[in-house]
Amino acid sequence: MHVNTEVSSKPIQKVGLLVDETFFLEKDKLINLLKSNGITENNLTVLAFKKKYKNKEIVPYPHYSKADVSWLGTIENKEALGFISEEFDLLINFYDQRQIPLVIVTHQSKADFKVGFATVDKRLNHFMIDSPMEEYTVFVEELFKYLRILNKIK
Repeated sequence: MHVNTEVSSKPIQKVGLLVDETFFLEKDKLINLLKSNGITENNLTVLAFKKKYKNKEIVPYPHYSKADVSWLGTIENKEALGFISEEFDLLINFYDQRQIPLVIVTHQSKADFKVGFATVDKRLNHFMIDSPMEEYTVFVEELFKYLRILNKIK
């Protein structure tokens, strides 16, 4: 389970954001911070994960839960499968604890460049940021700093 080490040299436009809502509740603030750094709403696709959503909980964005993963480790959620098949220039794996449903989506994603936290399996991402998940502003600052250094954005 290693990330493809070949990294595309094309600039970042299409971005996927995989967020663990089980432990991180500031998803909207994170999205706004990404937008303020030049990621347009049209180029940003979000998929949220939570261990368990309540039965009648209305979730206004694509999401999946532990119940959407079979015992064989296959994803059985249309929104998550669509997210996996998207060819993102950048996938931001915004989770800092290794949970199988999140790892499966990250591993199967067709994204060119994957970024995540240093606390998760280092084989999943091309680039890792060492910051606490609660300090999402630091994460985003570091992300964009290094994307500029790598000439992935202007």
